[in-house]
Amino acid sequence: MTVKKVVGICFDQMHIGDLLEIAQKSKDYQVVGVYDPTNERMIPVCDDLEIPHKLMYTDWQQMLEETQPDLGIVCSVTDDHTLWTQRLAERGIHILLEKPFSTSTADAEEAIRVANQHKVHLCVNWPLAWYDTHRTTKAMIDAGEIGEVTEVHYYDGNRGPLYHLHGKKEVTETPDPNETWWYSKAAGGGSLLDYLGYGVTIGTWFRDGEMPEEVTAVSHIPAGYEVDEQSIVIARYPAGLSSFQTRWGTFTDPWVTQPQPFCGFVVVGTQGTIMSRDYATHVQVQTSAHPEVRELAVHDFGEQRDIFEYLNRVIDDGGKVEGPCGAHYSLLGQKFVDAAKQSAETRQPVRLK
Repeated sequence: MTVKKVVGICFDQMHIGDLLEIAQKSKDYQVVGVYDPTNERMIPVCDDLEIPHKLMYTDWQQMLEETQPDLGIVCSVTDDHTLWTQRLAERGIHILLEKPFSTSTADAEEAIRVANQHKVHLCVNWPLAWYDTHRTTKAMIDAGEIGEVTEVHYYDGNRGPLYHLHGKKEVTETPDPNETWWYSKAAGGGSLLDYLGYGVTIGTWFRDGEMPEEVTAVSHIPAGYEVDEQSIVIARYPAGLSSFQTRWGTFTDPWVTQPQPFCGFVVVGTQGTIMSRDYATHVQVQTSAHPEVRELAVHDFGEQRDIFEYLNRVIDDGGKVEGPCGAHYSLLGQKFVDAAKQSAETRQPVRLK
């Protein structure tokens, strides 16, 4: 296996620091450049990660020409994801998009088309997909331990994107929300677009691709803001109803102290249930054979610990990105999100084809 050269593109998402740090620590990757239109956002992150300033660029074309990377990490505003996919794909560079996938199904489909045209891997980083609890839940579903999935219930979020930086560093003085892209409708801000994609993409993965017949969404946009800080989505399936909630403004951040309601999933099947909390070391399980709730330790997933280890193997083996981070499930999730967004705006249920 050869070492892959990787670049970081845009510092709009605080997760750029998290992803660069993982790449730095991996023996399979070498960070060869980072780009942002201004140095202001790059310097603090690069200093924290001890990335030399000589690797910082304010001209993305110069960076790509001089570094010739194998993989580009894109942490731009969501509305620019397809643009960056095109820029990287036409140069033969594999793409890792920080969630969410896109701001529309049309843009997501175009990103997939361009990546396929240039025969590069397109991967969407859904960090929740790598939590051991949720991976254990999927493994148990696939093993038939709770029968057929009939319901998925999801609640997730945090205190809000203004309260932390990369590495979950807390912010003591928050900026004016309306001066950030997170609270810009045009840029793809809002809790629904930030967190619903997690729930519906992974929830659809739990259901092996089954999509709802109809979606109804309600969102709360505080006075003076363009985007929501809370949303509730009801999805109608032949087997019944599932629910997905997003929240900026949880009582505590879940990586510090799990708030109430807790962040994560409850999956209901014909023969049992699984409670799968973010950041937990156990899942809570009921089955027909053991109706009492039991705590079971999460599975050991060996070397496949994060998106970079997975991508490294896919690139070397010439395989395809599967699961929730692949184009198939991420596109299904985007269609789900688009329906919810339309329903919230029109205040009407939206049927999916």
